[in-house]
Amino acid sequence: MLRWMVMGLLVWSGLVSADWQQTVAEARGQTVYFNAWGGSPVINAYIEKWAEVAETRFGFRVEHVKVNDIGAVITGLETVQRADAEASGSVDLMWINGENFARMKRAQLLGPAFVETLPNAALIDLSDPTIAFDFSIPTEGLEAPWGRAQLVLMHDSAVLETPPRSLDQLLAYAQQNPGRVTYPEPPNFHGTTFLKQVLLETTAHPEWLMAPYRADRFEAATAGVWEFLDALHPVAWRQGRVFPDTAEALMALFSDGSVDIAMSFNPNDASRKIKSGEFAATVRTYVHQAGTIGNTHFLTIPASAQAAAAAKVFINLLLSPEAQAEKANPAVWGDPTVLTMDRLSDSARGLFEQLPIGQATLSPSQLGQPLPEPHASWTEPLERAWSQRYFGQ
Repeated sequence: MLRWMVMGLLVWSGLVSADWQQTVAEARGQTVYFNAWGGSPVINAYIEKWAEVAETRFGFRVEHVKVNDIGAVITGLETVQRADAEASGSVDLMWINGENFARMKRAQLLGPAFVETLPNAALIDLSDPTIAFDFSIPTEGLEAPWGRAQLVLMHDSAVLETPPRSLDQLLAYAQQNPGRVTYPEPPNFHGTTFLKQVLLETTAHPEWLMAPYRADRFEAATAGVWEFLDALHPVAWRQGRVFPDTAEALMALFSDGSVDIAMSFNPNDASRKIKSGEFAATVRTYVHQAGTIGNTHFLTIPASAQAAAAAKVFINLLLSPEAQAEKANPAVWGDPTVLTMDRLSDSARGLFEQLPIGQATLSPSQLGQPLPEPHASWTEPLERAWSQRYFGQ
């Protein structure tokens, strides 16, 4: 039987099953093609570091396939499936959530349930609603939680002392300060998230959003979205004719003083950018009084994966307290952990307790309870309506 130490693969005092030992043995020599967003140098460096750890400890390679849109990867998997349902593919591991998970589940592109086979799953509360459901879709062990996220907004307190804490206040600020407010362009993830934030804050029928999309409800559910955006765009950056491509592009505009408000889905981003010198020391994070949208992001293994064993071992490594604590460090990534603190040993908890608290990072009580993601089926109609309304596409 194999027992791992605190800083190794496992931190709980238990026996690793023979099945898992066989998985680790099978993983040796494999190459995991990890398809994940490649737009952040910080995240890319983190993945590269733990890929090196995996090769040293377990003898397999991880290749980070940097993608801008994981939906395009899913399209490729669908094409392969149509050509030959039994064919092996070139995608072994994917970073996904929300509508992409729903799409893969619907198309039967996911491999068998695997999460409960991971030894480090014992350190996670799998019954947590944000883990058991992904955009209201049951996860059923088909994807492993990797990190938590919540939409936060940023302002420079030396420029904007009191930020707008609601959509009404945001619109009023934009009208008083033309050209100083914008948001990422949907269907970029952060742009779509902003649309959903507007939807949650303005809809007269929030209960509809937790159920599968119905066309006959769309107009009534989204009326407030278009009322708000129709008023915002004429006074937005570049009159709402052009939008930054990504949240990183928006944060660059914010950093150089072109706009007064930025946003991220990582509550630690502002602190990290202050530390790196990208943001002024006076930048602060805030959320709307009504709350902001939050969710969990996941890792999954497609059914056509050629290196499923190594993908499982790599996921398990990424769920170790060692890897999760480093990821939660604002100086590294600042991505909140999915581990449950009372399931960790004292020494493992210590890895998190010693993490620095960024000067622009909100406490959990300040972040408040995240607003739930609408059902995944609402995403595409919302994006399509936005594109048609403002760009005629």
